[in-house]
Amino acid sequence: MLKKLLVLVAATFMISACDEPAPATAPPPPPPAPQSFMVFFDWDSAKLNTQAANVISQAAGAYKTKGGARITATGHTDTSGSEQYNMALSLRRANAVKDALVKEGVPATAISVVGRGEQGLLVQTGPNVREPQNRRVEIAIIVQMAYDQAAYCKKLMDSYRKTSTGVPAQGPVPEAMAECNAGRPANGIPVLEKALTDAKVPLPPKM
Repeated sequence: MLKKLLVLVAATFMISACDEPAPATAPPPPPPAPQSFMVFFDWDSAKLNTQAANVISQAAGAYKTKGGARITATGHTDTSGSEQYNMALSLRRANAVKDALVKEGVPATAISVVGRGEQGLLVQTGPNVREPQNRRVEIAIIVQMAYDQAAYCKKLMDSYRKTSTGVPAQGPVPEAMAECNAGRPANGIPVLEKALTDAKVPLPPKM
């Protein structure tokens, strides 16, 4: 009798253990917050002064220390002038910063430009106020989540072959494919992304 009771108790414990849920896996860590820099401009100007050039150089250096990062350059203006004019001015400022970043060695394909005009004032003012802090471009360095660069490079090559009439014998695209096949996908990915983007072909997912 005692033996049967012990067997029954053991079976009960085994059933209870089977009913326990498996331990939950920890969620992936969130991506790091973007690192940002600010470049300021004179009134009604998209020219970069010495201080602005120094900030851009710092931003380019920070970008180069982060693998797989992207940059967004967002232009702003103060509230003087018309909204239409300021929108165009903010975009000229953002493009001026992009050009300077490219000269510092940042790939053009890694930079997005945005013009916001009078939107997103750093210092809230009324209309027609020449506030220096509002005449700026914000440079945000966004670190992308880790992904398999070799696999992504292969996806880009496959997408290019499927959507084009053929791979040229010479030029940046076959050179980029050669980099991917040689185990250097980081060198080939930006070129292949640009080729697909220029052809208005959606980029494949990285994951």
